[in-house]
Parts: sequence; C-alpha cells; structure tokens
Amino acid sequence: MEGEVIGTGPYRATKLWNETIKLFRGGMPLRRHWAHFRCYDWSFTGSEALDYLHDLLRRNHNFGPEVTRYQTLQLLRKFLKAHVVEDIKGRHGTEEFEDNGHLYRFPSQSPLKSFPTRPLLKVGSDLPRLIRWDDYEELPQRENIAPSRSSVLTSDLWNKRHSVAIGDVHECKLIRRKEITSKQVDHIWKSMTVAHLQRVLGLDSFDGVLNLTHVSGKHIVHNVFSVNKSGIVVLENKAEDMPYWVVSAMKCLANWPNGNESRQPVYPGFERDVLKTVGDYFQRLKEPLLTFHLYEVFVNILSLLQEQDVATEALQVSCLLLPPPNRRRLQLLLRLMARVCQNPHLPPLNDSIATRTLMVQMFSPCVLGSADEMDLDELLATKLVTFMMEHHSTIFQVPSKLRCQVDEHLSHLKRVQIKYAGSDTDFSSSPAFCKQIRKLESEEQRVIGTQTPLPELLEGLIADKELPAKDKKKRLKQFQRSYPEVYQQRFPTEESKAAAVPEKTFRFKPPLKLFNFKKPLQPFQRSWSFRA
Repeated sequence: MEGEVIGTGPYRATKLWNETIKLFRGGMPLRRHWAHFRCYDWSFTGSEALDYLHDLLRRNHNFGPEVTRYQTLQLLRKFLKAHVVEDIKGRHGTEEFEDNGHLYRFPSQSPLKSFPTRPLLKVGSDLPRLIRWDDYEELPQRENIAPSRSSVLTSDLWNKRHSVAIGDVHECKLIRRKEITSKQVDHIWKSMTVAHLQRVLGLDSFDGVLNLTHVSGKHIVHNVFSVNKSGIVVLENKAEDMPYWVVSAMKCLANWPNGNESRQPVYPGFERDVLKTVGDYFQRLKEPLLTFHLYEVFVNILSLLQEQDVATEALQVSCLLLPPPNRRRLQLLLRLMARVCQNPHLPPLNDSIATRTLMVQMFSPCVLGSADEMDLDELLATKLVTFMMEHHSTIFQVPSKLRCQVDEHLSHLKRVQIKYAGSDTDFSSSPAFCKQIRKLESEEQRVIGTQTPLPELLEGLIADKELPAKDKKKRLKQFQRSYPEVYQQRFPTEESKAAAVPEKTFRFKPPLKLFNFKKPLQPFQRSWSFRA
C-alpha cells in the first residue's frame, strides 16, 4: 500500500501525518492474542506493528527507502502519546512503545489533526507589494496586501497613452529621481524573492505555508552580498557566530587527518569525541537551523525532490530567507557532513552503522523540525538533509534568474521618467506584480481593459464640434487603420457612417461681378504724378 502522493500546498505536514495514520490503521493486520491467561481480539504486538509500519513507510513515495527501523520506532512512540494506538489495557500517553511482544490495539476513534479554520487569502493577495517608479520614495504601509490593478482605462487616459496613433502628441518632460534607500532595496528583494519562491513551489497562496511577517528583506540582502570567497555568509556581529572551539572541532573533522590545528594529542577514538562535541553543540540549539517559521516551506520542497533542478532552485530561494547566523551554521554543517562522508582516511565513527547514516541521523533533528512535538520530523528531516548534503555546493548559490530580475527592476527605478503635460501617470513603470492567470480571465481583461475605452474614444471624436471636418475625417481614417474591429462595429455600413458623420454640402457660388453696368464708367483720373 503505497498511499497517495501529497504534493505542495498548505499544511502539508499535517496532511502527511493524517495520511500515515489512515494507512497504518487501514492496513495493519489484527488478530487474536493471548496474554496473562486472557484472550484479546483485534490486537497486535509491538514488534508486529514496527515491522508493518517500517515496510509501509519504505514503500511510500512521501518517505522512501531511507527510513530506518529506529525512526519507525520513534514514530510509534509518538502515535502512543497522541492516542493513535493504546496498550491492551487502554493506557496511552505516559507509556513507552516497545519493540517486543507487548500487546496494543487501535482506539475506537483516531485523533486526526484538524486544519485551521481561518479564511484563506485570495490568490496573490499575501504577496508584499513591489515598489514602482511612481511610489519609490516611500514604502507601502501594508506590505502583505497586493496593489489593486485597474482594469478599465478612462478615455482621457487612453488619449494620453495613444496620442501618437490619433495624431496628437502632448508636451512631455524628463524628471530625474532621487536615490533609492537601503530600506527600499531590502523591500524589493523581499517582494521579488517571495514571489519567485511562490512560482517555484507552484502555490496559489502562502496561506498555511509561510507567514510573510517573519520574512526579513534585510536578511535576504545580507545573505546575497555579505559572503566570502567560498560563498559562506560573513556575520557583522561576531557574537552571533559559533564558538571558536566548535569551529576548530569542525575543521579538525573536515580536514582529517591534517585538521588538528590545536595540536592536541590524538588517541584511539579521538575523532569520535570530536564528532560528539560538534553534535552536542548543534543539538542544544533552541530551534532547528531552518527555523520553525520555515518548516512548512521546506516540507513542501520535499515533494519536489524527484525533480532535482526544481528542488535545488526552491532550496536556493528558501535558504535566502534564513537569518544570516542560521544560514552560516547550516552551510558549515552540511559541508562538514559531506567531507566526513567522502573522507577515506577517517576511521569508522560508529561500530554498528555506516558513517553516512550516522551523520544524517545525528544532525537531521538539528536542521529541520516543527514546534509541534507530534509530527513526522525525523522522517521528513532525514530525507531533506540527505538531499541537501548531496547538493550543498549549489543550494547556497543565489538563483541567477532572481538576481537578474531584481537588478533589472532596480535599474528601471534609477532611469529618468517621461511625464506628459497634464498627466500624473508614469507609463514607463513596470507592473507591481505579475502572475499567471487563466486564459478565460485573460480574455475578459482584454475585453474590459482594451475594448471598453476605444468606443468611448471614437464617440468623443465624432462628437467633437470644434474639430474641423477635414481633420476629423483624417483621424477617423487613422482610427480605422489602427482598430478596424471597433470601427467596423460602430460603422457597419456606409449609411451609418453618413448618419453619424454627415458630409459637408457645398453650395454653388455665382461668379464674381467684374463690372457694374448699372453705373456709368468714370473716366480715369490721375491722382498722382509719375514724375519724381
């Protein structure tokens, strides 16, 4: 029973939890067991449950074959505390699930997690507004509300926009703009980064996935530009960095056997003690490196791991949202894990499991985890950390597409503006936010936004009494060439055109009278002398 593949979307971790419970309850073999001289129907032992659930998780597309038996045991212990299962006497919560012949059963009602009842936001409405040319001097007051896009243009605005097409060019002037502040640059990076992340994840909204109030544009800019030659974040406040002894221990393992910079005496098992020192530091952190706020984002990325390029790009964008100290720790930790797994000179760090498995099991809880104790943290973290360790050299690079988009927008904001006389609208500004829409919606916007003002413009041209007939006829011909459909709809026949725009009638003028024969001719009288 492989189960349903849970794709990207809000509350994916909760959906995975509920799906796992449904599969476990629906497929777990139940039979009669004897214990303490009593017969218990519809029951199962701890070992039977562990065997079945482990095989179920390994065949499930949402988890995969890397799930270990120990992780399955940890999940069953969570199931017992959450009252998904109970022991044969009905006890749960305080008991420990054991891999033995102890009997368990399912309660009559399974406590599936419920989803929040808050109303979902409209599509794209939770994206922060992108600064445009005409409002670059001050940030919007409500970052989480997208700007409303006007669909209908007034005829006067259309006149200014298409003045060349109708033969009327308004006076224009160039206006230079002020410098963009660092706060505005941070806001632009934030708005374009979260919009890029939404497109990569294929989400209609961030509701149930990410609260944008926890996203800092300043952190994004720092993660992009404040890096060393190796691409690792450089912190401004050194107090936020890892202790020196932790960094030394990590260098010792990463460069083994030439990494003992402190020249400490090496004894049998020295490398294991060094690894334990590093593990203790990361396991004592207050929250995972990927933070509780970004938990659902990275859980959604898990559904994209089959498409390596898409998953890598999603991780590149998501890791930009991390606080710089977390990003730096994560970079150094993943690089350490990769080097330890690839170092042939390093002795085995555990007698029972391979080094690669040990590294993933030890540090996965330090990387990904939720604030809710009853969750699939161990299973999800193992799968994600394994992928991040294998591609650590690329997931901390800034996506070239995102960087180009931000650079182009900032370059656009630094250009001079062309404004027409009598108009406060900047027609050279880029749209505040672009998103993919349905074809039917696109056709509706085209009809409303383009066809509606054109007939108004045509009627205004026809009703203009101050425009000479010759100029009116010339402009009507220009309009007909530019918009034949609108013109044909207004004037389907020549009679309709003649009724709306009557031709000017010319009256016959009599010839000029050169002579008036009613009066006698007057003799020519010289009124001045031709002599000088």
